Amino acid sequence: MEMARILDFNGNEADRTVTVASLIELKAQNVQVAQVTASSAEEAAAAEASGIEMVVCMSEYVPVVRRGSSRVFVTAAIDFTGAVTVDELLGVALESLSNGADAVITARGMSSVVRLAEEDIPVIGHLGFVPKKSTLYGGVRAVGKTAVEAAQLWNKFQQLENAGAFAVECELIPAKVMAEINQRTGLTTISLGSGPDADVAFLFTSDICGESPRTPRHARAYDDLGALYAQIVDERVNALTAFRSDVAAGQFPDETEVAHVDEAELQQFIETLS
Repeated sequence: MEMARILDFNGNEADRTVTVASLIELKAQNVQVAQVTASSAEEAAAAEASGIEMVVCMSEYVPVVRRGSSRVFVTAAIDFTGAVTVDELLGVALESLSNGADAVITARGMSSVVRLAEEDIPVIGHLGFVPKKSTLYGGVRAVGKTAVEAAQLWNKFQQLENAGAFAVECELIPAKVMAEINQRTGLTTISLGSGPDADVAFLFTSDICGESPRTPRHARAYDDLGALYAQIVDERVNALTAFRSDVAAGQFPDETEVAHVDEAELQQFIETLS
C-alpha cells in the first residue's frame, strides 16, 4: 500500500500507512487492513516492519509508540479514569494528537463523540462488548445474539455515525450480525472478535505473539513468546544462583577479572602507608 504524505497535528511533514480519508476509501473498495496494540517503541517498530497499518495504544503511550514508528496510523485510547469531564476528554485528545496520534478512541457517550468531532478530531467509537461496561451485559459475552439486541446495537451504530465518528471498534459481535451491519454503515469497522466482515482486522499483540496466559477464543497465537519469557526467568535465576555460589566458594572474581598493578609500584605504594 502506497504511503500518504501528510502534515501532522504539529504541522510537521510525515508519511502514514493509512489516513482517515484512505480508510474511508478502502471501505468502499472492500480492502481490509490490520490493527494491533502497542505500548512500546519496540512493539510499534515491529508492527511497521510486519506491514501492520494501524496500532492502538493508551493515550499516555503515544509519544513512545510514535518513537518506534513514524509511519503507522496511531489511535490513542482515552481511558475513563484519565478524563472525567468532556472538557478533560477534549484536552487529552488534543494532547494525544500533539504527541503524534492520528485518531482517538473512546467508549464514552454520544455527546462526548459530538464534542470531539466538532473540533475535527478523528473519533473512533466502541460498540458491542465494551469491557469497562461488562456489568451492563451480565458478564463477558457476545453482544447482539438476539434480534432485539442486534437491533439495539444497529441503532447505536447509527447514533455513533450521526455523532461524527468516522470509525468504530466492534468487539464480540456475532459474525453474521457484524456482516449485515458492516454493509449498511458508513463507519469504518474494526473487528475485535466480530468476524472477518469488517474493514480492519484487530488483535492484541500479546495474543498474536503468545504472551497472554490464556488466548481468547476470538484470537490466534502465532508464536509462543510466553514460553521464551518463562525460559528467560529460569535462566536468570540459574545465572544468579551460579554467581552466588562462586562468591560463597571464593571463586569470583578470578585473576582474569581484576585489574593488576606492577609489583614495584605496589611496594612503593605500601611504603607510603607506613
